[in-house]
Amino acid sequence: MRVSSNTVYDLGVSAMNQQQAQLLKTQQQMSTGRRILTPADDPIASSRALEITQADSINTQYGTNAQTAAGRLSLTDQALGSVTNLLQSIRQNAITGGNGSFTASDRASLAQDTQAMYDQLMTVANTTDGEGNYLFSGFQTGLKPFSPGAAGVQYLGDDGQRLVQVASGRQIAVSQSGADVFTRIRSGNGAFAVSAPAGNTGNATYSPGTVTNAAAITGHQYQIVFSVTGTTTTYDVHDVTAGTTVATAQPYTSGASIAFDGMSLEVSGIPAAGDVVQIDPSTNQDIFKTVSNLIAALKAPAGSPAAQARLQNSLTDAVTNLDQDLNNVSSVRAGVGTRMSEAATQQTSSQDLSLQYKQVLSNLQDLDYAKAVSDLTQQQTNLQAAQKSFLQTAQLSVFNYLP
Repeated sequence: MRVSSNTVYDLGVSAMNQQQAQLLKTQQQMSTGRRILTPADDPIASSRALEITQADSINTQYGTNAQTAAGRLSLTDQALGSVTNLLQSIRQNAITGGNGSFTASDRASLAQDTQAMYDQLMTVANTTDGEGNYLFSGFQTGLKPFSPGAAGVQYLGDDGQRLVQVASGRQIAVSQSGADVFTRIRSGNGAFAVSAPAGNTGNATYSPGTVTNAAAITGHQYQIVFSVTGTTTTYDVHDVTAGTTVATAQPYTSGASIAFDGMSLEVSGIPAAGDVVQIDPSTNQDIFKTVSNLIAALKAPAGSPAAQARLQNSLTDAVTNLDQDLNNVSSVRAGVGTRMSEAATQQTSSQDLSLQYKQVLSNLQDLDYAKAVSDLTQQQTNLQAAQKSFLQTAQLSVFNYLP
């Protein structure tokens, strides 16, 4: 076969260009640290790397969301911690206010201190985050949730809970309805509430009462009405809701239990004829109402035995309701703490998954430098061989042999 000089030149140049291209690609791989420079280098690995990159990006966003959720829940937890501390201090004031040696001036000072803590409670209830969003307003983040009025403190938010996506199948609530924290709290002992009309003239006081048989609780309103004949005091128990009498002419002993329809309470002191102790089913009473009632009780005069009994009963009501408030806040705070823990766990899981994704991407894309150095050396040798052989071939000419 006859090979022309042009063919020799073209093939030689083509071989050198091919060797240079391979050498250049290896140099680029070493400079970038990537085995795949274009999808054409490894279409399957390139496609898989794209999927992993997208998954890693989504996972990173989930991790950011979890961090945001944890931060917001931490603010809520701090606010609830402040509420707990304030309620405990107010409860201590209610207990202190029952000191028999305290004067009206002493109780006025307690009322002033309690008023200051009431104002702090209102401030905490209207707490905002760093972006100006209210923590306890539900979905109404721009609306101040609690507003004092003539009828008491009004809740203007809603029951919504804002959710943050922290995983493909998991959302975490990062807000808490103010109604759940401050307003939906059962009065009394949670089943029923004991009270006494302001018109009582005796000095009888009562206990918060306990449930002795939950199945027997009717949810009705009752009245214990006292009668006095000479030195004998008796009481009747009336079911006001049903219009019936539960017990009649029962002998009264100060401090003894009065039990009926699954409920039991103690009445102490000396009731006057016609005095009444009332038992109502528990209803929702907000924290602010409980504290307001306490402040009013501490400010009220207590110069007579009847007034002193009213003070003691009011303080008993305050302590009982504050215990309910503290239990409720503690329950809500426990839920917030659980979500904080979950958010932290999701952050850790996101970080671990991100490391796995990066390891897979490294296996798909990263360059094996030992192999690349070996290839580069071989390609340099091949290029040099091609260049030298081309030079030798290019110098071949029949004219070299002419005389």
